[in-house]
Amino acid sequence: MHDVLPLIRRTDFPPIRRRALSTVQVNLGYCCNQSCVHCHVNAGPNRTEEMDGDTIELVLRFIEASGATTLDLTGGAPELNPHFRLLVARARQRGVRVIDRCNLTVLLAPGQEGTAGFLAAHSVDITASLPCYQEDNVDRQRGKGVFDASIAALRLLNSMGYGEPDSALVLNLVYNPQGPVLPPPQAALEDDYRRILGERWGIRFTRLHTLANMPIQRFGSTLVSKGGFGGYMQLLRQAHREENLDAVMCRDLVSVDWQGYVYDCDFNQMLGLPLRHGDRVRSQLRELIGRDLTGNPIVVRDHCYGCTAGQGSSCGGALAAAASA
Repeated sequence: MHDVLPLIRRTDFPPIRRRALSTVQVNLGYCCNQSCVHCHVNAGPNRTEEMDGDTIELVLRFIEASGATTLDLTGGAPELNPHFRLLVARARQRGVRVIDRCNLTVLLAPGQEGTAGFLAAHSVDITASLPCYQEDNVDRQRGKGVFDASIAALRLLNSMGYGEPDSALVLNLVYNPQGPVLPPPQAALEDDYRRILGERWGIRFTRLHTLANMPIQRFGSTLVSKGGFGGYMQLLRQAHREENLDAVMCRDLVSVDWQGYVYDCDFNQMLGLPLRHGDRVRSQLRELIGRDLTGNPIVVRDHCYGCTAGQGSSCGGALAAAASA
């Protein structure tokens, strides 16, 4: 796989600094029951990296000391980590909002039969990957049979109250483009998703989030192989909007890897660009417990244009939509 970091090492991306921390995003490991071509984590069934119990305890201590109000769990498939339920339960006991970034099909995997019920019982917000409402597009990107399994999982979640209009159980869907293009306007695409998924399969959901593909890991390597990396970076840079800088997720989020090292965002984590604090080149979670990161400079490279291009892109969807909400 091609290393894209040398291609984005020099940048003129505007300098930005942190605000008060609200979200701790934790990568519980790279094991996943899928191997998606757009995956910026390079996750898959053969990955063995996973967060251990001691680091889980550090995460809980850090959240309590920092005053963060949201725990955002990702992977791989975060549900496959053996400590997943313990972490969720203890965070919810503390009144912390928990988001599970779910690929849907894992809810039907052997050994995961009770996971959907567990998430509902603990009022966990689900942000679920569904990159299209058409079967061939989803299966091309995520693997044969993934679309049908995703629909079955969504029906299961709906049966538990997720995504219903009057329910507190949040079910957000995530769209990302098939190739090196920017996502379409989020609001209009959400209307299409709601209409087509409702009419054809009776699926209901809370919101749609549109995300741009980041030019790193599998997707970045594919662009390099096909000679399209430079063109995609030019697209992102030309579509940069200065007003999106105020809403980028790294302003009030930290990303923690499976070993407990801390980064400004999930994308920097995958590039090996750690959060800088004081004179430390690499920060470990235990070293930051009780530390105020407000005003800390954020490590930026050219891939950051993926978050500020067009309507903007973040773990919460389009930045322009978030600003107007």
